[in-house]
Amino acid sequence: MNAIQRLISPQASDVGFPVQRLLPAAEIQSVGPFVFFDHMGPALFTREGTTGDVRPHPHIGLATVTYLYSGAMMHRDSLGYVQRIEPGAINLMAAGRGIVHSERVPADIRADQIPVHGIQIWLALPAEHEEMPPAFHHYPATALPAFEAEGLSLRLLIGAAFDLISPVIAYSPTFQADIELAAGAEWELPPVYPERGMYLAAGRLRVAGIPIEPGHLAVLTPGRPVRLEAETAARLMVLGGEPLDGRRFIYWNFVARSRERIEVAKADWAAGRFMPVPGETESIPPPWRS
Repeated sequence: MNAIQRLISPQASDVGFPVQRLLPAAEIQSVGPFVFFDHMGPALFTREGTTGDVRPHPHIGLATVTYLYSGAMMHRDSLGYVQRIEPGAINLMAAGRGIVHSERVPADIRADQIPVHGIQIWLALPAEHEEMPPAFHHYPATALPAFEAEGLSLRLLIGAAFDLISPVIAYSPTFQADIELAAGAEWELPPVYPERGMYLAAGRLRVAGIPIEPGHLAVLTPGRPVRLEAETAARLMVLGGEPLDGRRFIYWNFVARSRERIEVAKADWAAGRFMPVPGETESIPPPWRS
């Protein structure tokens, strides 16, 4: 049996800065609770102006997780949180019944021409949390558990796996880990959850003997360990969890279990019924009216 169930190629997109989108894909919508996966940058931004800034926009029914490899971003939301995120830290924003936020490139990152580079994902909230009050949490890099072995460095970002437990709130059984492998190193990914994916951010890697190009997401066959072999120094992200508790509809920045809930969110954003972000005067207009 092939260790790779599906191999997903990236789709270029632009959300204010260049991203490679892996989920959702035509082949598969989700891996565990993960319904959205963007590899951001690396990108440099002008010293003046707002290129790279993502103006205030709404979310419902999901939790966003931002993790940077380099650079920094400034998060602001309608709850009043203002939080700079830097490499190795995690910003987790649970939208629940509705939240608005912006993400901007800090002035010092622009001035020093530091590339902004990282991963942003969405986790679909389970039914019991879909309409929860919105929340925001920041976790510094030092709070995340890690271990090292010969040729391997692993940091657990979310969930429980590899005999580690992350302090980051997980609303359903899940895991996400940032892994670096030295050239020639090997590591076996155990079948920790029914659904697993492996994203190669940089380097060259073989998955059960199959070569994988950077920028691709391998959705792994359930129930079997998978041998990872680094042909060069490689950086990858593994993720997964229990299957979603039912179908999700995704439209723009909204995730919901029904189309009707999506329509309510669309009407609320168009009518200005979402809470604004303090200090922000801009917003992204609804795409269905553009």
